[in-house]
Amino acid sequence: MPVESVFSRLEPLLPSVQKPIQYVGGELNSQVKDWDEAEVRWALMYPDAYEVGLPNQGVQILYEVLNEQPGVLAERTYSVWPDLEAIMREHDIPQFTVDGHRPVGAFDVLGVSFSTELGYTNLLTALDLAGLPLNAVDRGEDAPIVLAGGHAAFNPEPIADFLDAAVLGDGEEISLKITEVIREWKREGRPDGRDGLLMRLAVSGGVYVPKFYDVSYLPDGRIQRVAPNRPGVPWQIVKHTVMDLDAWPYPKTPLVPLAETVHERFSVEIFRGCTRGCRFCQAGMITRPVRERSITTIGDMVEAGLKASGFNEVGLLSLSSADHTEIGEVAKGLADRYEGTQTSLSLPSTRVDAFNITLANEFSRNGRRSGLTFAPEGGSERMRKVINKMVSEDDLIRTVTTAYENGWRQVKLYFMCGLPTEEDEDVLAIAGMAKRVIQAGRDATGSRDIRCTVSIGGFVPKPHTPFQWAAQADHETVDRRLRALRDLLRNDKQYGRAIGMRYHDGKPSIVEGLLSRGDRRVGDVIRKVWEDGGRFDGWSEHFSYERWISKANETFEDTPVSLDWYTTREREEVEVLPWDHLDAGLDREWLWQDWQDATDESVEVEDCRWTPCYDCGVCPSMSTEIQIGPTGKKLLPLSVVSSG
Repeated sequence: MPVESVFSRLEPLLPSVQKPIQYVGGELNSQVKDWDEAEVRWALMYPDAYEVGLPNQGVQILYEVLNEQPGVLAERTYSVWPDLEAIMREHDIPQFTVDGHRPVGAFDVLGVSFSTELGYTNLLTALDLAGLPLNAVDRGEDAPIVLAGGHAAFNPEPIADFLDAAVLGDGEEISLKITEVIREWKREGRPDGRDGLLMRLAVSGGVYVPKFYDVSYLPDGRIQRVAPNRPGVPWQIVKHTVMDLDAWPYPKTPLVPLAETVHERFSVEIFRGCTRGCRFCQAGMITRPVRERSITTIGDMVEAGLKASGFNEVGLLSLSSADHTEIGEVAKGLADRYEGTQTSLSLPSTRVDAFNITLANEFSRNGRRSGLTFAPEGGSERMRKVINKMVSEDDLIRTVTTAYENGWRQVKLYFMCGLPTEEDEDVLAIAGMAKRVIQAGRDATGSRDIRCTVSIGGFVPKPHTPFQWAAQADHETVDRRLRALRDLLRNDKQYGRAIGMRYHDGKPSIVEGLLSRGDRRVGDVIRKVWEDGGRFDGWSEHFSYERWISKANETFEDTPVSLDWYTTREREEVEVLPWDHLDAGLDREWLWQDWQDATDESVEVEDCRWTPCYDCGVCPSMSTEIQIGPTGKKLLPLSVVSSG
């Protein structure tokens, strides 16, 4: 039977909420497939507002991959703002998809993509609005399988009670395998019910089902072990790695938003993975090995995506886009192809040692010359050695001088505060670097119209990185150092007005630290925060540190653990970490040694793309290998390009 759309009940209520257009659907390239013709139905959720969630590359890729399959239907759902949440509760309207406005609870799978842990409370809102029990063990036979993915799913333990399953790594291939398991189970008459399906997913490899694992604890609060509680369930879950990116050229027909979103461009992922070895970077560690898309596939994707969407900006994405072995050829080929059109190219923040003016000029050829963004991450040379971000201040000054000489006037520098072994002077050194950048610009141009923006985030130790054992800096220390830096910049009469400073206080980072390295006991905190009104914790205007502190203290009272225990405590090598049974391919002993090397400021880990293997463990354990060019191919201009 078709599932009824809730739009007829929703539409009359939309004029009373902010930004009602975000709930309407019907975007260019969206799809609404026939419900009854689909055997397997996915609701894909990004647990944040539409304006943040719609551009998300992971959701868009899975949306297309699944909808291309016969007998499979995929629709999207996003977090609703509190004003609409209240109205939905008042009028008994369930969490819905924006494509067909169908109730999320009617789907087979609710797939939730977590790029940040601060979206966890939004998951609970969606589950509750969908009429689903928050705890997975309480869900009935017809409830959708709640499945987590994304970078934050590499430690799903804090939300394990709310999840039926989680997957690690690339989603393209595993989403289709999961679909086939569900299709087969349904065709066979749903043998052994919900647990029968979860068991099939667990034993088929690569799907983590938390309820099939028991966690035991030592008297001091540390984990004793995590073990399967039934036969056939693997002791370790391994991540999924797509090795041939050219075989998965998605998105082909990108969604074009109706409402304003955080990114309005066609994005092409030019390679996946990073082996630069920055010790703080979870994304670089968990996405190894490096796999490049070929220059011809990139060109084909850009051509098809622009034609299908009408976007006039192309973003070439990866963790370090300028490291693509043929980035110069890609940039020149695309700039040649779209010269004289309204299409511009953009590159995310660039490593100082990967930047060159030729590349920058190609990217600005058809568009405006915007500011350049570099990420030294650490303010002092010593700090950059600790985090393995081997870029000297002199290198930065040479680079920005060249940029200023070639017409740029704005530079943005990104740093972190609260890094392991950091002292006050490491943070205050940021001021000296910013002043040198301004002076270099003034000297190169003879103009005082030079700007430098310093953007600083609080450091959070993440699972599957060498810093997973590190103590997190308390928020008082982070805030004190940032205030001192702000005052140092503000009081400088020669440079202060030319330097902007943007920073977040340390409190949200502490909560993120709790959620990043927490175990199943943290789930009670999340639930209590949500019950007390916690929503959209990634938004400063909705975040309440006091609420999180209160509920954490309440939950951990009379237990051996606390908020500080999860955040500002350094771990020992032998401690069982909550995610040790979830395998990102990295050798644990290598990660520990790299953590030890971090405090020996003479030890640098080179990029294994260009140097011998340093035995991180990924390639042999995952049966993968680094895939890079050069291919020697060129991106030829199209014979006809619209000038519109």
